[in-house]
Amino acid sequence: MSINILMPALSPTMTEGKLAKWHVNVGDTVKSGQVICEIETDKATMEVEAVDEGKVGQIVVPEGAEGVKVNAVIAILLEEGETEVPKGAAPAPAAAAAPPAAAPAPAKPAPAAAPVASSAPKPAAAPTTQPATTPSGGRIFASPLAKRIAADRGIDLATLKGSGPNGRIVKADVEAAKPGAAPPKPAAAPAPRPAPPAGTQPVFVAPGDTRVPHTSVRKVIARRMLESKQTVPHFYLTVDLEIDALLAARQSINAVAEKKGTKVSVNDMVIKACAKALRDHPECNASWTEDEMIQYGAVDISVAVATDRGLITPIVRNADMKGLAQIATEMKDLAARAKVGKLKLEEFQGGGFTISNLGMFGINSFAAIINPPQAMILAVGMGEERAVVRKGQVVARNMMSCTLAVDHRVVDGAMGAQFLQTLRAYVEQPASMLV
Repeated sequence: MSINILMPALSPTMTEGKLAKWHVNVGDTVKSGQVICEIETDKATMEVEAVDEGKVGQIVVPEGAEGVKVNAVIAILLEEGETEVPKGAAPAPAAAAAPPAAAPAPAKPAPAAAPVASSAPKPAAAPTTQPATTPSGGRIFASPLAKRIAADRGIDLATLKGSGPNGRIVKADVEAAKPGAAPPKPAAAPAPRPAPPAGTQPVFVAPGDTRVPHTSVRKVIARRMLESKQTVPHFYLTVDLEIDALLAARQSINAVAEKKGTKVSVNDMVIKACAKALRDHPECNASWTEDEMIQYGAVDISVAVATDRGLITPIVRNADMKGLAQIATEMKDLAARAKVGKLKLEEFQGGGFTISNLGMFGINSFAAIINPPQAMILAVGMGEERAVVRKGQVVARNMMSCTLAVDHRVVDGAMGAQFLQTLRAYVEQPASMLV
């Protein structure tokens, strides 16, 4: 029986993507774990591995096709003994290849609907582990190869948790099975996101105007930012930080670090200061849900990076526990790979706090939009000399304005102010970050 290879969901919110490249051709023999294609999303270009073994009988979606829906059939795999795709088994192509001059179209957050059990051929490729193995109807999803191995070894498939697409049991799951394992509990279905409102005002196009089709990235950025402003009660707190001591400390640190090939930026030091402040105020390192508050045990800092495809927020994990040189090295690598769409899923999914720095563009102050489900985002302006009063004297100091956007459901005004007081102490006395 032929096996359908489906367009995988590469993130919890992906609904469509671009089939960037095929690594196999019709007639090729595919083994489990072999990379068969590359899928381009709003965040990155990711490799997809085969779950089952067999021969490629048909490539349904051509290389370069955009707007391919999650769970659409992209190829058909023949099992042992089959020589061609059965008549009627091959669906119509899910998307047409983009013309050479067309703008690229990736994709960003919006959850895909949970698949419904049916008698259709099962999927054969997936990049991530998903929880549910047995749908509510009781049917167990497993690849033909996994079923054969389980039958040979006398393993009850109901006791296994699948790592294939939509929780499907694959060869590796059966080979790693332990006899007597209890069946996994089905995962709770995620709450559906509210649909974005339709535009209300017509746009008149005049001769000479240029129509630029929305990429998937831009559509999702628009939807998520609209959702954030409509559903998250923002308030803003702004502080002016004196950074003369920070700049002096950075110069001393780089005098040593540059000999080892590392250069620490002001932004790296802001990441460290925010991480330390969040460790001191764990109530701010949290997210809102309708039933409870989630306080994160790790301090993971997302950092906004501008790319040709839109904004992406790679994450510095456990930033409070890392030295400045390590943060600088990681951030340089993450930013470089973000700009070419080569981040791994775990490198941009998650995070408990975001930093957005526009100081390098000459922006001295701005307010950012919270990145749900996070509760806070810090907008960092440029450092500049300003006339300030110190002990009754007007003096020149290097100052930097920072505005904290806060989800009022999670963090109250006084709590947010206390966080900024702590952040100020770390920035204005940078030696305190090192102890």
